[in-house]
Amino acid sequence: MIDQQIDIPTKDGKTTTFITHPERGGPFPVIIFYMDAPAIREELRDMARRLGTSGYYVMLPNMYYRSGAMELGPINPDPNSPERKRMFELMNSIDIPLVMEDTKALLAYADGQAAARTDIVGTVGYCMSGRYAVNAATHFPGRVKAAASIYGTHLATDQPDSPHLAAQKTKAELYFGCAETDIYAPMEIIEKVRQGMKGASAEVEIYPGTHHGFAFPKRPVYDRDAAERHWERLLALYRRNLSA
Repeated sequence: MIDQQIDIPTKDGKTTTFITHPERGGPFPVIIFYMDAPAIREELRDMARRLGTSGYYVMLPNMYYRSGAMELGPINPDPNSPERKRMFELMNSIDIPLVMEDTKALLAYADGQAAARTDIVGTVGYCMSGRYAVNAATHFPGRVKAAASIYGTHLATDQPDSPHLAAQKTKAELYFGCAETDIYAPMEIIEKVRQGMKGASAEVEIYPGTHHGFAFPKRPVYDRDAAERHWERLLALYRRNLSA
């Protein structure tokens, strides 16, 4: 595997992006891996590497670069702690239009890389970024063939770019992996997503007995069986849609 950390120019500065892909056999379909709210850390780099070993050019961008933040370190679970308040400030400092501008910059960079195939792109977003992964499919419909939201938040809003409306705007296959217990995506929200995906190339799956964050090995809520199932679903999604 080849790992790199590159500063990629964007409209608003430079996003430090971790890139990983196999040494041989390219060019590889691109997967954009959008981070969760606690930001870049080795846990996410390891997850990116796991995707990359299956034959993908994986890009994990720092989405907080506009605020001069990257690795936040441990986040105190106390909602009143300074670390947690800072994380929410950073999370609220970005939105779909900004992240789509960044996605355009990431794809432009990948266009110039011999190891990357940018005509076949997949996305995945965890937590705050489920909506970004899905919106990439609607904003770049000629490139993004598959998008996955894993315990995503803000999945059904009153905005035209709400993820639950995405099936009307893309031919990409969409996958929503949802925790059974999730204060950020309760069952009524998941039901709206399910209704919005009817008749589309999409799946909304609830992982029984899980909580928000179940796929992250370093979290107390980590559920090994559910995490492995999510990897199975992700890799099958990409195999179906990202083959040359």
